Amino acid sequence: MQPRNMSMSGVVDLAAVKAAGEAKQKAEQARAEAARTGAAPAGATRLVFDVDEAGFQQDVLQRSTEVPVVIDFWAEWCQPCKQLGPLLESLAAEYAGRFVLAKIDVDANQMLFQQFGVQGIPAVFAVVAGQPIPLFQGAVPEAQLRQVLDQLVQVAEQQFGIVGAPAAPDAEGPEPAPQPAGPHDAALTAAADALDAGDLGGAVRAYRNVLSDDPANAEAKLGLAQAELLQRVQDLDPQAVRTAAAENPADVAAQITAADLDLVGGHVEDAFGRLVDTVQRTAGDDREAARVRLLELFEVIGADDPRVTKARTALARVLF
Repeated sequence: MQPRNMSMSGVVDLAAVKAAGEAKQKAEQARAEAARTGAAPAGATRLVFDVDEAGFQQDVLQRSTEVPVVIDFWAEWCQPCKQLGPLLESLAAEYAGRFVLAKIDVDANQMLFQQFGVQGIPAVFAVVAGQPIPLFQGAVPEAQLRQVLDQLVQVAEQQFGIVGAPAAPDAEGPEPAPQPAGPHDAALTAAADALDAGDLGGAVRAYRNVLSDDPANAEAKLGLAQAELLQRVQDLDPQAVRTAAAENPADVAAQITAADLDLVGGHVEDAFGRLVDTVQRTAGDDREAARVRLLELFEVIGADDPRVTKARTALARVLF
């Protein structure tokens, strides 16, 4: 049996998790401020950028593991492009980091034009977790464009856990003012201490108490995901779990349990790979159960971890 007094030490850096939670909260605050004032967050011009063939890998494919990338194929001579382009740029600022806009001049980048199979311009695609998604061709009304973008943002978050973030302030700008202590700081500290001490029931209760008052609290969500993971595995027999998973590859529940155990044991890539493979060979409720558990394990590790980025891309490949 696994000992009851377990810790995520060596698997997840709790300080990094807290920092990630704070960053996510600041991102949401920036979006709320942008919506209130009608202004884009600092550095919003970075949400719109030109892309060429040389920079496509880094500017689009790599970036798409963190935020949906909308691609606007355009040309100087295209009159409908001149109507659609400014609208897309305006919405990129309004959406404040929920997607970024990459503009590709088709005359200067014929290879990309051909690789995407573009038949005419303007043409708009998206790339999420490295996978291209055709959106529409031709100029469209603003209401329809908003609907498409809303669906894209929803798919990116629900399918892959990709939520984006406002652009970072310019490096030369003033240092941000210190944030006052939050109303739940003491409760979060107590919950993290309980988690480190192996008091999983206490940690779960503490994190749930915070979330009952503040359902969007990112640190509490991440801490709860860790505590619940440890609760799921604390009474497991590792040998029995691994034997069941090896002998029953079609048993989705067995694969999910083995993935939990992999993660707690520090075998992060094995856990992700197991669940991606399970998603690939299943359908319906079984596929959804494996996909949801994979997203939960992404939360435990943290969105900025390169292993999460790699697994998101792999998940996209098997889903599309």
